[in-house]
Amino acid sequence: MQKISTCLWFDSEAEEAAGFYTSLFAGSSIGQTMPGPDGKAITVEFQIEGREFTALNGGPAFNFTEGVSLVVNCATQEEVDKYWDALVAGGEESQCGWLKDKYGLSWQIVPTALPGLLTGPDAAGAQRAMEAMLQMQKLDINVLQKAYDGD
Repeated sequence: MQKISTCLWFDSEAEEAAGFYTSLFAGSSIGQTMPGPDGKAITVEFQIEGREFTALNGGPAFNFTEGVSLVVNCATQEEVDKYWDALVAGGEESQCGWLKDKYGLSWQIVPTALPGLLTGPDAAGAQRAMEAMLQMQKLDINVLQKAYDGD
């Protein structure tokens, strides 16, 4: 058990959301489900990429905000595309690699190459990459690299 884990408050979709999230990431799993008084799940424990989460059916009192997001670091454009497309389905796109999924949870789908492009030794290239990123919703590694290179 992790010392610190994340609890995600849903209105009534905890079990559905946990199933959706674990279906997207290899090696993920659903753990213990605690039934509430009506027999429906009140909490669902699950793991994604070795991280522990609890999904709570807490009712409509609280909603997700962009103040908290989950970051998915992607080594390739194929990974960026896979996670972006799956997570944005039924949700909404935002800027600079951010999206909200169909449950309202914010995610950042980030190429692992991005920090190097935004802080690389070529300050002008880093500025061009930043400007390119600010024009994007889903991040495109090739476009960012070309901007950095001045192509």
